[in-house]
Amino acid sequence: MSSRPPPSAAAGPRARHHEPHLVHRSGWLRAAVLGADDGIVSTASLLLGVAASGADTRALLVAGTAGLVAGAMSMAAGEYVSVSSQADIERADLARERHELAEDDEQERAELAAIYVKRGLEPALAVQVAEQLMRHDALGAHARDELGITEALSARPGQAALASAASFALGAALPLALVMLPAPMRMAGLGAGSLAALALLGWVSARVGGAAPLAAALRVSVWGAVAMAATAGIGRLFGVAV
Repeated sequence: MSSRPPPSAAAGPRARHHEPHLVHRSGWLRAAVLGADDGIVSTASLLLGVAASGADTRALLVAGTAGLVAGAMSMAAGEYVSVSSQADIERADLARERHELAEDDEQERAELAAIYVKRGLEPALAVQVAEQLMRHDALGAHARDELGITEALSARPGQAALASAASFALGAALPLALVMLPAPMRMAGLGAGSLAALALLGWVSARVGGAAPLAAALRVSVWGAVAMAATAGIGRLFGVAV
């Protein structure tokens, strides 16, 4: 006699199988990638422009360090304000939804069922699903399915600000270090090193986020090259030492 478990029993572990997803990384990953990319591009562009004007190493270090500190603080403040605004909107929407649930829970149930019908459920099943979900967590069901607010994607201002500031500083540190190259190879080394770092950043961030790495690497490299070429041209045009 076979000791193999019946199909229903064997299906249990498979039903509990956890499939990994990457969407929970979107908040901090976006802020970190944006910060590092901005740190490399803005600092390298600044330094290339100043170097092209004929500035010496000391002036380059002062300009680069000032750019690093100012940029990191600006990124942190910008992310905090932006994501705080998003968080305020989410809180206001949840408060409004909480009030509506308290005032007319039947209407909210019908509204939720209508959402499920639009997604492909039969009306009777949609009503049943809406009733069960609202019985379990009414506000959570409406937040997720009506407002699109989930735990993974909810706004976190502090996290975004810290990730942006730290990543900007790390990104800016590379071109700042390349300033110490000998003067004859400084411009070429600064440009090539910064572009290589941008390509690597695009590649790694795409892999972490589950996207196509080559396209991401090319995207950030091309825009970085355009920015560096523009500032280098301005510095050479004016030729004024800082």
